[in-house]
Amino acid sequence: MKNYVRFSRISRLIVLAWIGTCSTLNLVAQDYLLRPTPEATAWADSVLKTLTPEQRIAQLMVMRLSGLDPKTRKPVYFEKSINQLIDQYGIGGVCLFQGHPYATGTLLNRLQARSNVPLLVCVDGEWGLGMRLYDSIMPLPRQMMLGAVQDTSLISEYATRIAQQCKRLGIHVNYAPVIDINNNPANPVINDRSFGEQRDRVAQYGLLYIKGLEAAGIMSCAKHFPGHGDVSVDSHYDLPVIKKTLAQLDSLELFPFREAIAAGVGSVMIAHLFIPELDATPNRATSISREAIQVLLREKLGYQGITFTDALEMQGVKKFFPNGEAAVQSLIAGNDMLCLPENVPAAIKRVKQVIKKKQGLTWEDIDTRCRRVLLAKYHYIGPNAEPVVLENITIDLNAGLADLRQRIAAKALTIVNLNGRWESLDENTPQRKLAYVALGASADNAITRELRQTHQADIFFFNYKQDAGRIPSLLALLEKRYTHVLVGMHGLSRTSAQQFGLSDPAKQLLQGLSKHPNSFALLFGNPYALAYIPPFASSAVCYDDDTLTQKAAYQWLLGRFHAEGRLPVTASNAFPAGTGIDATLARTLRTASPADVNMDTQQLHRLDSIAAEALQSQATPGCVILAARHGRVFWHKAYGYLDETKTTPTTTQTWYDLASITKIAATTLAVMKLDEQGKLNLNDSVAKYLPEANGTAVGSIRLEKLLLHEAGLPPFIRFHEVYLDKNGQANPNVFLTKPTPGYVRVTPTLYLPSHYIDSVFKRIYATPLVQPGKYVYSDLDFLVLGRIIERITGEPLADWVQRNLYAPLRIKSLRFNPTIDPQHIAPTEREKTYRNSLLRGTVHDPTAALLGGVAGHAGLFGTAEDLAILLQTLLNGGTYAGVRMFERATVDRYTAYNSLVSRRGLGFDKPERDNSTRPEAYPCKSASPETFGHTGFTGTAVWADPRSGILFVFLSNRVHPNGGEQRQLLQANIRPRLQEVLYQAILVR
Repeated sequence: MKNYVRFSRISRLIVLAWIGTCSTLNLVAQDYLLRPTPEATAWADSVLKTLTPEQRIAQLMVMRLSGLDPKTRKPVYFEKSINQLIDQYGIGGVCLFQGHPYATGTLLNRLQARSNVPLLVCVDGEWGLGMRLYDSIMPLPRQMMLGAVQDTSLISEYATRIAQQCKRLGIHVNYAPVIDINNNPANPVINDRSFGEQRDRVAQYGLLYIKGLEAAGIMSCAKHFPGHGDVSVDSHYDLPVIKKTLAQLDSLELFPFREAIAAGVGSVMIAHLFIPELDATPNRATSISREAIQVLLREKLGYQGITFTDALEMQGVKKFFPNGEAAVQSLIAGNDMLCLPENVPAAIKRVKQVIKKKQGLTWEDIDTRCRRVLLAKYHYIGPNAEPVVLENITIDLNAGLADLRQRIAAKALTIVNLNGRWESLDENTPQRKLAYVALGASADNAITRELRQTHQADIFFFNYKQDAGRIPSLLALLEKRYTHVLVGMHGLSRTSAQQFGLSDPAKQLLQGLSKHPNSFALLFGNPYALAYIPPFASSAVCYDDDTLTQKAAYQWLLGRFHAEGRLPVTASNAFPAGTGIDATLARTLRTASPADVNMDTQQLHRLDSIAAEALQSQATPGCVILAARHGRVFWHKAYGYLDETKTTPTTTQTWYDLASITKIAATTLAVMKLDEQGKLNLNDSVAKYLPEANGTAVGSIRLEKLLLHEAGLPPFIRFHEVYLDKNGQANPNVFLTKPTPGYVRVTPTLYLPSHYIDSVFKRIYATPLVQPGKYVYSDLDFLVLGRIIERITGEPLADWVQRNLYAPLRIKSLRFNPTIDPQHIAPTEREKTYRNSLLRGTVHDPTAALLGGVAGHAGLFGTAEDLAILLQTLLNGGTYAGVRMFERATVDRYTAYNSLVSRRGLGFDKPERDNSTRPEAYPCKSASPETFGHTGFTGTAVWADPRSGILFVFLSNRVHPNGGEQRQLLQANIRPRLQEVLYQAILVR
């Protein structure tokens, strides 16, 4: 036991250190045991007093509620036997297996009404109630698929939804999550039930799952202690052996359990494992080992919550301790609740004998565990179990599952290699001839139907029972006739037995298919199967083979989303855990009909009506509306005229003054690129890049605060007023009326000495800050950022963004100080002071004009089409037409909510967080929280929604002719109403 002492000290140090870091979980589900309320204690003690000795033992037993008829394979309920066990012994709980929602709810209501003490209703529902009620309820993906997901919010949503299911059906305990680290590809029992082989990921995702259950009032259960991942024997059929040292267990298998315990997990399930280093007693499973439970779990790891045995009917323990002996040994070992004991009367009888003979168990032990169980019942059930509401129960249990499952499938999709020859199937590529080889399938499925109907692909089926005779002719045909070959592996088994079901002829065919220059393998199954598949130039792991997963793979092939999954396990030397390529197939905006992107044409006609209203009310003389979904422009129209004379109609190619859209379309994107290149850090202060601001309040502002509008600067300063004469006109002692060296152009007839630009920034630096950290939308923040970009790059902002952002994307119209014919540009204000002219091709913002038309907050002109390209690049995860402009992580970081005091992202504007309940939603009621974009003073707006794929561009010159006084566009909510129409027109969400 010397090694054990050393192990104990290490464990205690790690547990104590970790407890200090887990406060953010705000969980500690065990508080009801560690610090029970007076009400809970009084109730538990009062109930305990009413129980006979036999009933106290029976309170520790959980019996099977349902199962499958061995002949018909249909669900069957064991109501008669459960009734007898309740009446005669007062068993403590039941465990649901197969069944139907309505029948299950009805039966639970009867059983709870029959039982004097509320029954603890349990379920082994790792991937939701569809795991058990699979005839009626859609199951969610297994945990290994979740292990591939990088978006942790989906793990939390998954757990919360399962908790809601349990609550709805009157279930109090979910035997989940599995926090076993699956580091043995041959594991026949855990395998894809695990989050993977990376201990930190398993622990992190396990805690998110636990938190989701406990927050909804469902007892979580970390299993299978002390770690079932490194076995090659199924404990349902025999006792697995783990030959590891205690130090090895401590560094790997026990790691997730330590973290779950420190976070206060509701319960722990003990596995049937034989670990000689832990307990060398022959054939003694950990589930009945005092060394494993009382010494390691309770004393060394400090766990004080409920313990459940794994099912005692499993051969891993029953084989060596039959006839109820396993139940007795489980209690002697220190367990609280016994799952599926073989024989309740025999077990109770045997327990009483052991107590009487003083063979390791006392009545005090029974009372302690019974009280612990009663406290858990008070906490998770209450003194009386609420009846299950049967109305609409199946509908409620299924609500939202399809959407969640498809989003998980998309987020999990893992591109393990990509040869660059593939482009989006959405692209119009006449020379492409596509074939799909469906291995393991004999008939159409979701992906073959889409490929056949939409892309005229030829489909070839090859199931695992076919011989090799057809292979040579099929390979010859594919090589000769098809430019691109997709290979889908369907119908695979879950575990490695018989190489996941892959037949030898199928592997032979795969070998030949992998040699096609444009072949792409899609593995619809366990990632471990990669070890049995020849290397393809392009391949992806999809993890499951259901309709929604196939649709997600198809959507990626269309270029609809960015794949970001990572392998949660090592499939082979070529594919270690963590493998995954962030990838979007090349996509460009192209025209489509509304029907092509599942939009209702009739609903979209409301866009025309709202635009007509805007023109009629003189909210704007004209406008352009562009709308796209999934990269396909289904609405691009121009309305009205360029000005109030109504002589020149607006066109879809009309250039507009974009005003504050400059903040995102130029300045923020430049900051993102420089951030990626390591040339700028958002935690740095202004003075690092602008030394002349050193010693001022502005110099100490962090760049992040400028992007969030939390720097403390005022909204604006009227810089131009100091250059006006007493009549409010441009001071002739300052301005010249013709181009002159050393002067910047303000208008075609007004020029300012260039050194005055420095005076603008000196005045900003001298401005006192007011309430830094408070959200105040400010142009000054972005004036400073624009200056910083120029200082870092050594180039004018206009030149740098043109060369580094717009040129690579072949964007032609986004320009500062556009040089095209002004007749193609919508005029803005007829300004009566200062510039005293019609502003057309000259920036409307007076401060940007003083700076020569180029500023970080305003000055950009352009068309709706080119703005859409810029926004689509971000929707694509930073790529467009095969050009990567930004890393996906950068796009996600900047476009997410980044403030605790406002709705803002980093540079980007976002919807209000409480949009769905606000009287006036922004930018519109249905915009998802993932939406990002901006609006402009001149009557412009750009918004992109990754969730729906909607891209919305609205350009107008609402300030024509009388400037900001014209507020009809704002007062009539034209932009929000137009954007909301797009959401209401979506046919398939």
